[in-house]
Amino acid sequence: MDILIDIVDLLSQLLTLLIFVSVILSYVMDPYHPVRRGIDNIIEPMLMPIRRVVPTAGMFDFSPMILMLLVQFLSRFIIAILSSLR
Repeated sequence: MDILIDIVDLLSQLLTLLIFVSVILSYVMDPYHPVRRGIDNIIEPMLMPIRRVVPTAGMFDFSPMILMLLVQFLSRFIIAILSSLR
């Protein structure tokens, strides 16, 4: 069970890091660069439903921050469930 908890934690950290990198790259890298396109192919499908519900505030897009919070919340919830099953 501990291995499963570690995997969930690692995946949530990796996804959070990818979201953060995606935000940074959106400011400094061409949208058609292969690295940015690869990361966007992973992150954008998760951001699109949030963007439909939460509009941008001027030039600020809060959907990556909301996605990070959701990932962290869900991972902690799953880890708590797995911990209770021990």
